[in-house]
Amino acid sequence: MDKPIEVTLTREIIHIQVVRSSLEGDIGYIRLSQFTEQSDAGIRDAIAKLDTEAHGHIRGFVFDLRNNPGGLLDQAVAVANDFLDHGEIVSTRARHPEDSQRWDAKAGGDLTHGAPLVVLINAGSASASEIVAGALQDNRRAVLLGTRSFGKGSVQTVIPLPGNNGAIRLTTARYYTPSGRSIQGLGITPDVEVHESRETDHVLLPERESDLNHIITNEGGTNNAPPPPPRTDLPPIVKEIPQRPPADWPKFDPANPATDFQLQQALKLVRVMAATSHADR
Repeated sequence: MDKPIEVTLTREIIHIQVVRSSLEGDIGYIRLSQFTEQSDAGIRDAIAKLDTEAHGHIRGFVFDLRNNPGGLLDQAVAVANDFLDHGEIVSTRARHPEDSQRWDAKAGGDLTHGAPLVVLINAGSASASEIVAGALQDNRRAVLLGTRSFGKGSVQTVIPLPGNNGAIRLTTARYYTPSGRSIQGLGITPDVEVHESRETDHVLLPERESDLNHIITNEGGTNNAPPPPPRTDLPPIVKEIPQRPPADWPKFDPANPATDFQLQQALKLVRVMAATSHADR
């Protein structure tokens, strides 16, 4: 080609759909891909939409945070509050005590009115995703299913540089779950371990924060203390859920939820939770 090709580009704002939802029988499925300014509003709209589609008869929810890299802290707090009506959500601890903060759920915040909830996480669930998952787990609001999360438990602050010369992003604090656990380097361990495939993962690139060089150490939390007692509120079916799909499980197809092994186990679990909850009333 002797001459360059000239093209005209038009700059536009790209709107990313961060929330997707569907009705899986009588269970509402909500996926959040990242925490942006639209996350909380998207979750609220999805819950209302699913409730309308089910004519007010949703028995439970599956909240999918797999491969969600995180995002805005205020949106993580707001989204957690969409499923909680009491208890701590997250706290941060900085070098100076006066810079530490804590966020609590607001009364009446649970938009699902206590419906059974299963949260899906994996190694790609990081930062804000871990804040939400940890808050729902520690407050016994949800059962976490999947694999251990990424382990990004540090807080970054953007500090403008003098003379309008940009800014520097500086790590200033650590996140802690309501029970005092530091996420940093450890991540969130699911209540029910379920892998997406039969094969043992062979990852060439770093899979979690702990695989990176020179990571921030995990300090100040309860991780070095005796582990908390195991959950006693899990339904007996969790013992029957396999950690990996059977040999004849179909190849995963993103367009076909029936091939998503983790999702299908979550739906099975939440339906049993819903039946147990209904029987207790």
